[in-house]
Amino acid sequence: MLELPILGFLCERPLHGYELKERITALSGHVRPVSDGALYPAITRLVAAGLLDEHTAPGTRAARRRVLTLTGAGRAHLLDRLRRPKDTEISDHTRFNTLLAFLRHLPDPAEQAAVLRRRLEFLETPTSFFYDAEGRPVRAEEPDDLFRRGMLEVARATGRAERAWLREALTALDG
Repeated sequence: MLELPILGFLCERPLHGYELKERITALSGHVRPVSDGALYPAITRLVAAGLLDEHTAPGTRAARRRVLTLTGAGRAHLLDRLRRPKDTEISDHTRFNTLLAFLRHLPDPAEQAAVLRRRLEFLETPTSFFYDAEGRPVRAEEPDDLFRRGMLEVARATGRAERAWLREALTALDG
């Protein structure tokens, strides 16, 4: 889950580990905090795979910092990930936002549009947090439970807004 934001942020400019952690945390918010125990092993794997390069540079104080840069192979891998996102990167809202944050690095508007079309198709499939006895999705106005109704109403409004934006973006990309 950390690979895409690591590659995406380093595509924009070299960063040291702490800066990278702060950017990833800001992107994912409090929902999925980034721990050093997850970030640094992921960085190590990407360096070992030849997708990142690292060197040390003087810090603002006495400590030296590991500065990370994206390699050519890393950029190619990032572009491939953007062209062919995993199903969970389309269906999960937070993961899709991470994908969306870096989709601008994909140079072909047709490829960008293909990713947005996958998300729109996913959002247009009827679904719910809750299902009735026959397995039918429960609609926002159906629950007697105030809190479940609230969840469904917020999800409906969010879905409408996102679908509207996706259609607008597709029109711009296709234009």
